[in-house]
Amino acid sequence: MSVFEDIALLVQQGKAKDVAAACQKALDEGATAQKVLDDGLLAGMAVVGEKFKNNEVFVPEVMISAKALNIGVELLKPLLASEGAEPLGKAIIFTVEGDLHDIGKNLVKLMMEGVGFEVTDLGADIKAEEAVQAVKDSGATIVAMSAMLTTTMAQMGKVVEAFEAAGMRDQVKFMVGGTPITDKYCKDIGADSYSVDAASAAEAAKGLVA
Repeated sequence: MSVFEDIALLVQQGKAKDVAAACQKALDEGATAQKVLDDGLLAGMAVVGEKFKNNEVFVPEVMISAKALNIGVELLKPLLASEGAEPLGKAIIFTVEGDLHDIGKNLVKLMMEGVGFEVTDLGADIKAEEAVQAVKDSGATIVAMSAMLTTTMAQMGKVVEAFEAAGMRDQVKFMVGGTPITDKYCKDIGADSYSVDAASAAEAAKGLVA
């Protein structure tokens, strides 16, 4: 087993301390930080994402793997910066105004980071104007929003409208998800992508920046 396969397996197993040690070993053997990230950490998280999509693992296991992944990423960050490595893309993520649910949102954030995105989490109960400002501040090109209630899902349309009013609609792609959301609703409000689960959302995000 190569050191990269070892890292990928440790991510799947959620062994955070061992992931850090294996990443350091790979670096000591001359691997670039980008290769450790792509062939080790992200390859392992991709397997977790596929298993999650197929109901072979569940939210607690994904969270544990994501924690292990993030330990490795933190180790690599300064080296990636010095190598000039760029994230796959930048995104903001939040739950819409009036909605305090965040478990699904948090999982999507972890999965998007797991495939290489830089994600700014605004939190829950976020107003449309706050999302517009966050994109101005971060330069994000993806706006990922969640609603878990039929009473709050209408806020998604207001977010899209706020970007249109600010003359920024063409700068971003809108991703939507949550229990009451459907692909039809996504299209109705003028959003770009609806995903049924976190792993699918991460894949959709990759497609939006391709």
